[in-house]
Amino acid sequence: MVQKLRRHHIPKGAHRGMQLVLTEDVQHLGTQGELVEVRSGYGRNYLLPRGMATVPTEHNLRLLERYKIRVHQARESRIADLRVLAEQIQRVPHITIEANANEEGHLYGSVTGHDVAKALKGKNLKVEPEMVRLEGPIKLCGLYELPLALGHDIETAVKVMVVPLKQTEKK
Repeated sequence: MVQKLRRHHIPKGAHRGMQLVLTEDVQHLGTQGELVEVRSGYGRNYLLPRGMATVPTEHNLRLLERYKIRVHQARESRIADLRVLAEQIQRVPHITIEANANEEGHLYGSVTGHDVAKALKGKNLKVEPEMVRLEGPIKLCGLYELPLALGHDIETAVKVMVVPLKQTEKK
């Protein structure tokens, strides 16, 4: 006898959509561990294949609880690391970035978040370019105080001194 394989029964919500438990945060939908109701196509074709959601069985809910504990511990350690990084950045009086400039101090290029992050990495401070909050590229030599958003609502500032690149005299 051939036995038919049955699909997992996915519970329907109040609006006739499928109910799923999110295994990770999904923007505009919900956070990890939340029971959500989505349209069948969105759940079947997007959330389930990408592992962003799972069917709400007892076993999956138990696994999700264990996973949430590990994620919470990892998040707490990341926040502690970011606080330490913010304190280390506060101890740095300023960083110096050399750039090509004319006699009036106008830069030929500009100083961007990538340049600031690279200078901070040179001082063993792990700052990504996305963390540097520039209103626009820096095009003049001078001293600037730039805000840094490290993540998890931890913010600090760094002073950046932009100086002209020292030209070697040719004889």
